[in-house]
Amino acid sequence: MERPTHVLLAASSFLVIFSIFVSDRAGVVLAQNLTISVDVGVILDLGSIEGKRSRTSISMAIDDFYAAHRNYRTRIILHTRDSNQDDVGAASAAVDLLKNVQVQAIIGPQTSSQAEFVANLGSKTQIPILSFSATSPSLSSARTPYFVRATFNDSSQAGAIAAIVQHFGWRELVPIYKDSDYGAGIIPSLTDALQDVEARVPYRSVISPSASDDQLDEELYKLMTMQTRVFVVHMTRVLGSRLFQRAEQLGMMTDDYAWITTDGITDLLDLLDPTVIDSMQGVIGVRPYVPRSKEIINFTARFKARFRRENPTVEPTDPTVFQLWAYDAAWALAMAVEKVGAPSLVFQQRPSQIGNYSDLGKLGESQTGPKLLEAISKTRFHGLAGEFRLSDGQLQLSAFEIVNVNGKAGREIGFWNPVSGISRSPVSSKDRTGLKPVIWPGDSTTVPKGWQIPTNGKKLQIGVPVKQGFNEFVNVSRNPSTNEVTVTGYCIDVFEAVMQALPYALPYEYVPYDNVESYDNFVYQVYDKKFDAVVGDVTILFNRSLYVDFTLPYTESGVSMIVPVKEDKSKNIWIFLKPLTTDLWLGSLSFFFFTGFVVWVIEHRINKQFRGTPTQQLGLIFYFAFSTLVFAHKEKLESNLSRFAVIIWVFVVLILTSSYTASLTSMLTVQQLQPTVTDVNELLKNGEYIGYQDGSFVSEMLKGMNFGENKLRNYSTVDQYAQALRNGSAHGGVAAIFDEIPCLKLFLSKHGADYTMVGPTYKAEGFGFVFPKHSPLVPDVSRAVLSVTEGDIMTGIEKKWFGDQSASPSQSGSVSPASLDFQSFVGLFLITGAVSLLALLVFFAMFLYKNWKGTTTSESSLWRKIVALAKYFDSKDLTSPTFKKKDEVIPNNGELHQNGDAQGAVILPCFDGSQSPMSISNHSDINFASPDEGMSSMEPGSPRIRSPQAEAFEELSEIRVERAV
Repeated sequence: MERPTHVLLAASSFLVIFSIFVSDRAGVVLAQNLTISVDVGVILDLGSIEGKRSRTSISMAIDDFYAAHRNYRTRIILHTRDSNQDDVGAASAAVDLLKNVQVQAIIGPQTSSQAEFVANLGSKTQIPILSFSATSPSLSSARTPYFVRATFNDSSQAGAIAAIVQHFGWRELVPIYKDSDYGAGIIPSLTDALQDVEARVPYRSVISPSASDDQLDEELYKLMTMQTRVFVVHMTRVLGSRLFQRAEQLGMMTDDYAWITTDGITDLLDLLDPTVIDSMQGVIGVRPYVPRSKEIINFTARFKARFRRENPTVEPTDPTVFQLWAYDAAWALAMAVEKVGAPSLVFQQRPSQIGNYSDLGKLGESQTGPKLLEAISKTRFHGLAGEFRLSDGQLQLSAFEIVNVNGKAGREIGFWNPVSGISRSPVSSKDRTGLKPVIWPGDSTTVPKGWQIPTNGKKLQIGVPVKQGFNEFVNVSRNPSTNEVTVTGYCIDVFEAVMQALPYALPYEYVPYDNVESYDNFVYQVYDKKFDAVVGDVTILFNRSLYVDFTLPYTESGVSMIVPVKEDKSKNIWIFLKPLTTDLWLGSLSFFFFTGFVVWVIEHRINKQFRGTPTQQLGLIFYFAFSTLVFAHKEKLESNLSRFAVIIWVFVVLILTSSYTASLTSMLTVQQLQPTVTDVNELLKNGEYIGYQDGSFVSEMLKGMNFGENKLRNYSTVDQYAQALRNGSAHGGVAAIFDEIPCLKLFLSKHGADYTMVGPTYKAEGFGFVFPKHSPLVPDVSRAVLSVTEGDIMTGIEKKWFGDQSASPSQSGSVSPASLDFQSFVGLFLITGAVSLLALLVFFAMFLYKNWKGTTTSESSLWRKIVALAKYFDSKDLTSPTFKKKDEVIPNNGELHQNGDAQGAVILPCFDGSQSPMSISNHSDINFASPDEGMSSMEPGSPRIRSPQAEAFEELSEIRVERAV
């Protein structure tokens, strides 16, 4: 019984196990039937550590993607090929994947040179090529539309490098790059970025990938003979490691040098050998900035564990940003594949390919490729390296991290982004600008100045002109026995003071330049590299600046002319008229008359002294006004209006007479010297001869001013200047000398008694020191020039060579003062004219207000009203205090008495047209009384008081009589 039981139990167990196996197998079969496999190629340099690490990253991305999306219908199958670190190997691998596997996409290859041919194959077959490490700008979706760069463009880090150069104030930079598309691709954008910060690239060092150590040494020795000491290294890890090791052995990793590395080396610092890191101490590097996140920490742990399993002989390190981009690129491809769905597994051949038996000719076009490319371009997600978003077929990078190689790795010292520039924090902040302290090569904390005198010990060759005259500026002498050269002069003293003001020592020696026929040719010697600099009386000119660079000027700028002076012979009997110009004389006379007229108008009715015959009154107007000139006016003014006008006028007269007296006194007592010529046009008009300094640019300037070449004469010394001016144009000399102001000042310091500087000053920039184009010395020397010229050093140098020039030499002797013109007194005349006019208007307003109705009738025409007012104006105003002082009476017997004297009688017309007898005196002014107002009822024998309006009534009565007739 036991045996059947055991058999039964065994059979039942077998059935259970079989059923489980069948069910699992059925599940696998069912899963395989529900998913769609999509073949994707991977081309990597599997012989390199970077290739192995990237393969691990890509595999992890595919596994993680489908582990997170188990319900997706598509499954990517990776087909990895080794490029053998060769461009041809990469191309062969791509052809194999496209022809034999018919992959729908390719990830890789690693280098830009490999990716270029593979990208062309992708465009030919419509297969997307995703590269996470080919950063050369020569690769673009514009040229190869099926090339997708899941990384940044090398040109984007050019801005960060230029910002570093600007931050430390360097003016020149030499790029050292690999001779390949990857190496040369960054140069155009780097040059443009440096130009934006006013830096330049004087030389480009191109290193062959197969260069030997001797060839590397040869190139580094060449760099050591140049002045520039700032280098940017843009090459792969292997070649860069060899370069830095050779540079250290040659002594180029000292505090005189500054080294910058691009991301090709900086991002792989953790993979470099410790000996290479030791040789790179003090190097500054830039690399893409990826914030540290929990996802990256988790990925790093899993990545190192998996890499150790796949490569047990290689010690794993943390993944670089390239592994993060490889992970994100594979993830993006998996998302795009799922979005497109079931791909077409057949490559369609074009008609032109039929009969073509080559491997390339047999490649067809993918029917799924265009849709897959579009899906990849639209894919958006947050990956390990940050936001995955493609623009123009490539990933857009937002920031770079700046590191300083110190110790065993790179130490973060700052960040850069295109918006806020350099800062200490990845988050922009005004108080976090700049970089953290840098340890430079040689363990120095001092920023290298970026250039240095070449290591061969050669001193700067400073060219100085050998001249016959104007030795105060530059004087070159030789010792006959020793042939030793001694250079002195104003320009030399200034240059040596500037050299001492530099923050560093600069070895130099003077080299005489004989036969300076033209200063343009002398300056050109710097451009021709015969001199490292030129010192002398060299003027800064535009045409010269096209070939060389000048420092800031250290002398006064400008060109002027010197002419002889002569004694002023214009003293004659009419010299008293010279202090004032004609317009001022006429203007003064006009205001004299106007002021006198205003005073007469206001005072005529109320002031006895302003009355009389018309001739007397006209004379009074002129007499009163001109008497104020010497303050001798005795007429007593009655009106406040006239008093106010006269007060202002007397103030003007006081200033006018004081100015006149001072000018006339100067003309009569001081010896006057006048320049023989004051205008360039006068020289041109008279055809005079003109002098200039031999070899100076002034000759070309004079030709531009329309002076003929036959009218120009050149001289070499100050004494020749004086002799030519003494002779004049008529006797083989010149009428004027044109030269720069420093030279003219030197001339006047020796011959200032007989000559003067006149005419306009023509623009010129003054003397400056000459250096080669884009020389790094120019900014430092220019700052030192400012330091010298703004201090007391310059004053001492000028006194040493030119004497005390506290008195301006532009006018030697006493040149006649200019006559006073009307423009100088316009303000005073406006004030007195306004006050007088205001007083006149106020008077007429008051006069019309009081007398318009009383002196006219409504029936009168306007003309009659004006005539009546004019006649009334000519009469006395008996209400004024002046005429109230003397009262006049008329006796009751009809005789008018004044002071008790009886006079004859006269018949007066009344306002009603009748006549009445009235006595009249012999007084020249007849006073009348009207029946209504002027005459009051009086007792017989009592005297009759005259009405204040008697005279006005008389005049009105005459008018009425005329109307009655």
